[in-house]
Amino acid sequence: MVRLLRDIARSVLGEPLASRVWKRVEIVGDIAILRKSPDLDLEVYRRLAEELMRRLPYVRSVWLAASPVGGAYRLREFTHLAGESRSETVYREHGCSFKLDVTKVYVSPALNYEHIRVARLVRPGEEVLNMFAGVGLFSIIVAKHSRPKRVVSVDINPDAYRYMVENARLNGVSEVVLPVLGDAGEVARSCPDCFDRVLMPLPELAYEYFSDAVHSLKRTGVVHVYDFASAREEGEAILAVRERYLEKCKSLGVRAGVEGSRVVRSVGPRYYQVVLDLRVEKPREYSGRP
Repeated sequence: MVRLLRDIARSVLGEPLASRVWKRVEIVGDIAILRKSPDLDLEVYRRLAEELMRRLPYVRSVWLAASPVGGAYRLREFTHLAGESRSETVYREHGCSFKLDVTKVYVSPALNYEHIRVARLVRPGEEVLNMFAGVGLFSIIVAKHSRPKRVVSVDINPDAYRYMVENARLNGVSEVVLPVLGDAGEVARSCPDCFDRVLMPLPELAYEYFSDAVHSLKRTGVVHVYDFASAREEGEAILAVRERYLEKCKSLGVRAGVEGSRVVRSVGPRYYQVVLDLRVEKPREYSGRP
C-alpha cells in the first residue's frame, strides 16, 4: 500500500508535491484512511482519494485522519474525502468479522499477525484478560482459534464496548468473550490471582498499568506487553523494552522471564513498537502492588 499511494501521488500531483504526502494508507473493511501532512490542503487529498477509489474498486469510502490518535478513547479527527459518506464497515481478519466505525473506535490492521500469534499461544482452558480490548479483535480471534475458558475483555470507550458485544455475538463466541465497560486497571485490581494470561495491547498505558496486570495473574502466568522504544535499530529497541519491564518486575518483587519478543512495526524514524511475552511468577506472599 505504501508503493500504491506513492504512485498515485506522483501521477496526480507530480513529484515535488507527492514527496510531501504521507505514503501509508490503511484499509479497514471497505474504507480507506489517509493521513494528513500538516502542510497540504484538503483538496490535494480529495484528488488522491478519487484516484485511489478508481484503482481499488472494493474501496467504497475514503477518509482523512487529520490528527494523531489521542484522548482516553484513542480517537482521531476525520474528514470524509470521497465515496460513500459512511464510516461504519465490517473488517475481516483470520476468519472473523468485526463491525466498527472508524471515527468512533481505534483499530490497527498492523496488528494482524499479532492477533493470530497470541491466539496460537493460548492453551485449552486458560482464563485470559484483555485489558484494552477495543472492538474485540484480540479477544475474539483468541476465542475462535484456541480453546480458552473465558476471555474477559475490557474497554473504557462505550462505542468500542458496544461493538465488542455485537462482534462476540456475530462470531459465535459470546459464551467465551465477556465484554466489560470500564477502566482496565480497576477491573484487573478487582480480580486478584484470576488469570493465566493478560494482554496489554495499548503501548501508551502498558507501563502504567503493568502492576495491575501482574496483580490479576494467577501465581504464574504470561503478560503480553506492547510498548514503544526509541532506538537506532530493532534489536536495540527490543533490548530497551526488555530491560524496562524486567526491572519493573524486580521492583514488584516477582520473577520474570522473556518467552518471546519482536518488533511489531516501525511507527516513526528510529521509533518502534515492541511486544514482550513475559512469564511471571509471583511469590506466595505477593501483596499485589509495589
